[in-house]
Amino acid sequence: MGASRWDTRARALGVCLVSAFMTGLDVSIVNVALPSIRHGLGATEDGLQWSVSGYALTFGLLLVPAGRLGDARSRRTIFLWGVVLFTLASAACGFAWNIHLLLVSRLLQGMAAGMLNPQVSGMIQQMYRGHERGRAFGALGATIGVSTAAGPMIGGALVTAFGHGDGWRWVFLVNLPIGMVLLPLAWRLLPRPQLVHRRESLDPVGTLLLGAGVAGLLLPVIQRHQWEGAAKWLLIPAALAVLAGFVTWERFYRREPLVDLALFRRRSYRLGATIALFYFSGFTGIFFIFTMYLQIGLHYSPLMAGLSITPFALGSATAAVVGGGLVSRMGRRLTTTGLTMVIAGLFATMVATVLVPGRGAGLATALPLLVAGLGSGLVISPNQAITLSEVPPAGGGSAAGVLQTGQRLGSAIGIAAAGSTFFAAERDGWDTAFRHGLTVVLASILVALAVATYDLIRTHRDATPLASQPATDPPDPDRPDRE
Repeated sequence: MGASRWDTRARALGVCLVSAFMTGLDVSIVNVALPSIRHGLGATEDGLQWSVSGYALTFGLLLVPAGRLGDARSRRTIFLWGVVLFTLASAACGFAWNIHLLLVSRLLQGMAAGMLNPQVSGMIQQMYRGHERGRAFGALGATIGVSTAAGPMIGGALVTAFGHGDGWRWVFLVNLPIGMVLLPLAWRLLPRPQLVHRRESLDPVGTLLLGAGVAGLLLPVIQRHQWEGAAKWLLIPAALAVLAGFVTWERFYRREPLVDLALFRRRSYRLGATIALFYFSGFTGIFFIFTMYLQIGLHYSPLMAGLSITPFALGSATAAVVGGGLVSRMGRRLTTTGLTMVIAGLFATMVATVLVPGRGAGLATALPLLVAGLGSGLVISPNQAITLSEVPPAGGGSAAGVLQTGQRLGSAIGIAAAGSTFFAAERDGWDTAFRHGLTVVLASILVALAVATYDLIRTHRDATPLASQPATDPPDPDRPDRE
């Protein structure tokens, strides 16, 4: 009976990980295909920008509402509809005959990704407890790390194999066989919802306020080059005002709120979400400026640029699996160790471009990027496990949605900050431009390390008085980093 239950959960987890890989891949795989899209569709710079940022925008907007809907109704049902929409949108992207159809399809693809991802975290919360949950999140972290980091390599290989004119289409069409296999497996293997006797409110006003606030924060960052003048930045204080209205509404909403604000009273969740925000601000910026540096500055082919980032992907995947098994014992020490390794690896990457400038940079940065990737694997999945450790399984989807919304915001802001710095320093040479952009990335990750260190000190200080007291109940393994 126990083995059968384990096999069922393992198969269901496998389905969830395949969907996470598919949606994570489309965050980064398109970057190396942009020159091919421009050639194939005659796209403008605005169109190319929106083919990347439109996906990120709708992805971020759907995370919390979709997580809440999965919690309130059925995670399995929302997951299935998400797979259907993602597969159809991928087909529409691949067969698009103009840039306008491609952009609409990318928006739908982002919506589908936003529907899928919180269900994955919610189902892990539902199926696993204690150290098993840490291992499951470790596998999820490895999957996200591999898909994001391997995206440029896979995209580069597809564009190279199918030609510069139409190679970009296969960057999207590769999702079709994945989606068609995933759908029947999800129908058969994912846990069915438990019967409930009441149907919770979906909080439409809260959903609208949160969506408007997140969109207001993301749009000026995404459109920083396309919208001229400084007026676009007025959207940010307006968005913050809307989000303040959202918090007020949630506090006084008498029925089931979209976001349980009590989550943020737990130190594990509050600080874990902050770490994720700043870490993803740097993490995503690495891939953007490194692929731009190699392709535009050093004239690497898409395939060679993708291969150059592979050490980071391999390190991240390996360490994420290990980190998932260690998080229940090491807690926040694991993330501080990982963040320190990322900073050390990126600093060494910067030094490598000084010592070996020009076309040899891809090889010279391989070992430092491997170290940074190993550190990254010790950050993403352990931090997610710690952040969600005290969240009741019934609210796992919406809690994960809030966490991932912060990650998407961090990613957009990080790409904007690192990218703007990178292109502003272009006149001083591409090696210098890359190092300037990497400095911005390092600053963001240093903030994440400061927050993680603070949490570690607080946890140690809170636990110290207990050492001299008689032993009471053993600690709950489901809470690796308790408040």
